[in-house]
Amino acid sequence: MAQYFALDNAFDFEDYFPSMMAQLGAEGFVGELCNGFRLLMDCEKGLITFESLKRNSSLLGLHDMGDDDIVCMLMEGDLDGDGALSQMEFCILMFRLSPGLVDGPKMWMEDLDVTGM
Repeated sequence: MAQYFALDNAFDFEDYFPSMMAQLGAEGFVGELCNGFRLLMDCEKGLITFESLKRNSSLLGLHDMGDDDIVCMLMEGDLDGDGALSQMEFCILMFRLSPGLVDGPKMWMEDLDVTGM
């Protein structure tokens, strides 16, 4: 999995989440994260599962991702140990993977109603 998160010299990563947060506001930004979750989830289970992530990996630009890499991606965000990502786990993972949001103002979080997710 490290190969997908490692940045090489040919690719510059730009974290767009802080600018999206500024433009959409906290609630709008979390709404967009939830839309991304729904795009990747297994509709029957309401979770991002190994199978749903594998099926939708091309949407992420990860056409050649192996099974081990998919498992590692799920493990990275799986807080309850069920092998899948709930909507809350997915949103937490996206915040953790965005250095600009981690370092950004805490007032963004004050605007969120996470109980409505």
